[in-house]
Amino acid sequence: MDFKNKKALVYGAGKSGIGTAELLIHAGAHPILFDEKAGITSDEILERLDGKIRGLADALTGDITPEFISELDLAVLSPGVPTDIPNVLALKQAGIPVWGEVELAYRVSGGKILGVTGTNGKTTTTTLLGEIMKNADPDTYVVGNIGNPYTEAALKITDHSNVVIELSSFQLETIEEFHPSVSAILNITPDHLNRHHTMEEYIRCKKRITLNQDKRDTCVLNYEDEVLREFGKECNADVFWFSSARVIENGIYYADGEIILTRDGKHERIAETDKLSLPGVHNYENIMAGAAMAYSAGVPLDIIRDTIAAFKPVEHRIEYVDEKNGVVWYNDSKGTNPDAAIKGIQAMSRPTLLIGGGYDKKSDYRDWIRSFDGKVRWFVLEGKTRHDIKAAALECGYPEEKIVLFETMHEAMEFCRDHAEPGDAVLLSPACASWGEFPNYEVRGEKFKEYVRKEIQ
Repeated sequence: MDFKNKKALVYGAGKSGIGTAELLIHAGAHPILFDEKAGITSDEILERLDGKIRGLADALTGDITPEFISELDLAVLSPGVPTDIPNVLALKQAGIPVWGEVELAYRVSGGKILGVTGTNGKTTTTTLLGEIMKNADPDTYVVGNIGNPYTEAALKITDHSNVVIELSSFQLETIEEFHPSVSAILNITPDHLNRHHTMEEYIRCKKRITLNQDKRDTCVLNYEDEVLREFGKECNADVFWFSSARVIENGIYYADGEIILTRDGKHERIAETDKLSLPGVHNYENIMAGAAMAYSAGVPLDIIRDTIAAFKPVEHRIEYVDEKNGVVWYNDSKGTNPDAAIKGIQAMSRPTLLIGGGYDKKSDYRDWIRSFDGKVRWFVLEGKTRHDIKAAALECGYPEEKIVLFETMHEAMEFCRDHAEPGDAVLLSPACASWGEFPNYEVRGEKFKEYVRKEIQ
């Protein structure tokens, strides 16, 4: 699309929307920022833009009318905007192209695209892959759901750049031409059903990462995920399997403390897991996926090996914080759904005081609770979901006398400080989003670490 003089609605005026509007301006379009938030004014929205280009955009509050829609050439949704709300449906019915920031940035920029999606492990895998690609070629950008908007990097990206992008199901809903040369779907378990409504729709959105791929491209898939094993039979791209449970010929696998890549009958050791900084089989899966993607992109094995050996854990994902009085504290604030939280408790090797709870995403907590395997000495629940999680725990047979409820995370941490014993671990792994008490999981994790380092003597 030629963006010059095109009128584009930017739906959502947060960080993502501002980045989108600024990219549209640089591409020659005229953006109109729209925010449904009650009480906000057009001037307040426009003040968020860079002062040099503020006069090249407009802002809209209130209602989106048919007359307004008729004047548009394009609409770009922020990731948090559902695609099935009345305003968005009206845009689609009027024939207005409805994109997300990923599609826009892709249309404006270039480069070799390596895209990572899945329910859990995206951030660790994306970060590792980004480090591998940077070590192979400094002209590499790591963007997307990891916290660096693709739109902010788009104008710097050239046809020779590498773009490593973490993609959520929300972002994949609105792609049209987005085409990664290498993609990965790490796993698929229930998440964001408050947005997608059904598991089938959530799976459909995840699979869309391969929408424009063909057999010249590569898709890295988890052989131990039943949904993905079936998807591999119909995938448009050449499939590169990884497994944590069996030997894979022409793939990559974990066995007997080693990660092995096999190609054309050759077996190459990529890593010895006891020498890595990332604990747990789920992290070995993330490493395998990142290594497979880098290998598929042509990175030499010695660079892949050296980067993996030096790689440190992702912040807020089973992150070691400190040991105080014989108690080890772990921050897994990024465990925002039950399956991610399962990985957190599985990585523990000590009796654990587990802090859970937060914003209600209508999740089913029972599999998480069943995964405790006798490790959870105290189940410390806080936030809006505390009563629902307690009910699920009782249904699963977890002892009621070992469940305690608090309104805030601070109160939960005080309980853990007073009741943890030498040899224990305290794990913040909420299985819930942070919204309500905290603006995002990063702030929640930072508050947890701050408390551990400053309040516990």
